[in-house]
Amino acid sequence: MSTATAPIGSADTAAVRRAIASTERPPRPGRLATSLTFGWRGMLKVKHVPEQLLDVTITPVMFLLLFAYLFGGAIAGSISAYLQYILPGVLVMSVLFTTVYSGVSLNTDLTKGVVDRFRSLPIWRPAPLLGSLLGDSVRYVIAGTVIIVLGVVLGYRPEGGVVGVLAALALVVVFSFGLSWVFSVLGLLLRSPNAVMNAGFMAIFPLTFLSNIFVDPATLPGPLQWFVGVNPISILATASRSLMAGEPDLAAIVVSLAVAAALAAVFLPITTRLYRSR
Repeated sequence: MSTATAPIGSADTAAVRRAIASTERPPRPGRLATSLTFGWRGMLKVKHVPEQLLDVTITPVMFLLLFAYLFGGAIAGSISAYLQYILPGVLVMSVLFTTVYSGVSLNTDLTKGVVDRFRSLPIWRPAPLLGSLLGDSVRYVIAGTVIIVLGVVLGYRPEGGVVGVLAALALVVVFSFGLSWVFSVLGLLLRSPNAVMNAGFMAIFPLTFLSNIFVDPATLPGPLQWFVGVNPISILATASRSLMAGEPDLAAIVVSLAVAAALAAVFLPITTRLYRSR
C-alpha cells in the first residue's frame, strides 16, 4: 500500500509563506535613512577602489604647487605673497572640479544597469541621487582639507584662524553641492561617462580660468574685467578669501549661497524627472 507524499519543494514554500504571514512587515526606511545609506555606499566604493581619491588628493596638490611656484614671483613678487592670494582660489577650483565626477558616477550606474535595480526597491525614489551627492560632499571636504594642509606647510597663514578656514571650506562645499546637480543632469542626458567628463570640464574650465582665482581682475581689460566680476566662481573665491582673512565679505557670501540654492532649486527637479524617465 502506497501513500501520497507532497513534494518537498511545495512543503518548503508553504512553510515560508506561513512564516512570512505570521510576521509583522518591517516598516519602510525613512527618506533620510535611505539617503544616508546610499551616501555610505559611495564611501564603500572609495574603500574598495582607493584610486577614486586621486582626483581629490594628487590633483589639488599639483595645481597649488604648479601655480604657486611658476607664477608666484612674476605676479606677486614672491611665492609666499602669492600663496596668500591664490590658496583660497585653488581651494575653490579643486573642489569645483570634483563636482564633475558626480555626473560621471551617476552615468556609470545608469549604463551598468545599477539604476534599474534601485528602481525596483521599495524606497524613496530620489534617495539614490541625494545619497550619492551627499557621499560626494565627503570628497569635497577631503579635497579642501588637502589644499589647506599643504598651504599651511608651504607657509600660508590665514588671518581668520581655524574658524575662518572652516567657514570658507563649508561655503565651498555648499556651493559645490548645488553645482553637482548640474552635472547630475549631464550624467542622465549623455550616453557615456567619458562624454559626461568631457562636457563637464569643457563647461567649468573657462569659468574657472576667467575668474579672480589666479590674478587680481583690476589688471584685466575692461570687458573681461566685467565678466570676471559677475562670474559666480569669482564671487565664491572672494567670499572664501574674505573668510580666511578674517574679514567676511557678507555680500559675496550671500550671493554664493543664493547661487548654490538657485542651482539646486532648478536642477534638482530636472534631475529627479530624468532619473524617473530613464
